[in-house]
Amino acid sequence: MFTGIVRERGRVVRFMNGRLEVETGVEAELGDSVAIDGACLTVVAVEDGRLAFNVVPETISRVKPFGAEVNVEPAVRAGEPLGGHYVQGHVDAVGRVRAVEPEGEGRRSWFEALPEILRYCVEKGSIAVDGVSLTIAELDGEAFAIALVPHTLETTTLGKLAAGAEVNLEADVVAKYVERLVGQA
Repeated sequence: MFTGIVRERGRVVRFMNGRLEVETGVEAELGDSVAIDGACLTVVAVEDGRLAFNVVPETISRVKPFGAEVNVEPAVRAGEPLGGHYVQGHVDAVGRVRAVEPEGEGRRSWFEALPEILRYCVEKGSIAVDGVSLTIAELDGEAFAIALVPHTLETTTLGKLAAGAEVNLEADVVAKYVERLVGQA
């Protein structure tokens, strides 16, 4: 489990034949779960400041292509603060940046999403974008907006997003369970 509080931006060193290598200062051991741009991956090798992962076809089919920089978050450990929201690292869909607009010291970014994602979105609700826990500021029929603060823009890859860019989206798991339980009532 993750919280969507990204520890750092990592640098993709190589992605070939399903093996992803990321240069990062995040410490992890063989077998640990680490979210890379919001996708939960298992560490298969640790060497010289690099973590390696096997990325299976199922994951590749559900996430955007890995860029030069990625958001890195190790799994939360018992006793650590839960600063964001519950994030599983199970990317639901790929969305697209519709617009990025300056807003005070930060930015308001609009993300187009499929109806299957938007049905779980509510104003002031949570969503993970490229693994970052965010609060939905506004909704329309095809997209949601996020008000990004300077800290998030500086410490994650979201500060480099422009219109047209793809992003990994994970809807709030609590909303999914509520829908399922209410549907069975």
